[in-house]
Order: sequence, then C-alpha cells, then structure tokens
Amino acid sequence: MLKWMMALAVSVCLTGAVSAQDAEIEGVIGSQIEAFKADDFVSAFEFASPSIRGMFRTPENFGRMVTQGYPMVWRPAEVTFLELREVAGALWQKVQIVDGKGVVHWLDYRMQETENGWKISAVQLLDDPGLSA
Repeated sequence: MLKWMMALAVSVCLTGAVSAQDAEIEGVIGSQIEAFKADDFVSAFEFASPSIRGMFRTPENFGRMVTQGYPMVWRPAEVTFLELREVAGALWQKVQIVDGKGVVHWLDYRMQETENGWKISAVQLLDDPGLSA
C-alpha cells in the first residue's frame, strides 16, 4: 500500500510539473500571437530564441517575415493548442490555427528553454493530418 501511495504521489507531482511547463509554453506562443495581432513586432520579437533574433536582427525584419510567410499567425481567427511532445530531445508544441477565411492550418513550434524562460526557436507548417499518401 505504501509503495502504491508513493507511486501515486510521484505521478501527481510529475503531472503538475508537466502541466506547468505546458502552460508556460502555451503562454509564450499565445503572447507572441497576441503581439502579432496588435502589430507589436517589438514585443513579438522578444518571444523568439536568441538564434532567431540573430537571424532576423530587427523586429521589423521579423515582422515582415511573419506577415508575408505566416499570415495565419499574424491574423488568426482561432488558436487551439494541441499536444506538446519531445522529438529528438527538443520540445515541439503543435498548434491549430484557423485563419480569417476559415482555413485550418497546423503548425509546430520548437521551444527552447533559456535563462529568460521559454523561447520559440522554430515554427514549421505541417501537412493536413487528414490527408495521407
């Protein structure tokens, strides 16, 4: 009985830690999307990892890339967080975004933990999960 109770306690603690991590990651992505919706590219740029910031160098360059390459992220009608998973040691958050025209997009956000909290280190568009070859 004691072993079972200890296992349950450990499980609850681990679940709480994972849930807190999920909430932090969703918060970072959600906050960046809110900044994009307000055309606040300076704030949106703060959620990018150091490598992304180095690549684009300025919030204006970053904003231009998003508005031209990821318009569904810039002006989403609906955002739904799906599963967070580990792939090859990296955490990836899957997000479903419905754009203003009602088109559904699936994106994967690679997250990086830094001394300043979680940052977005990559975003990739995914194929429609309903389509298969």
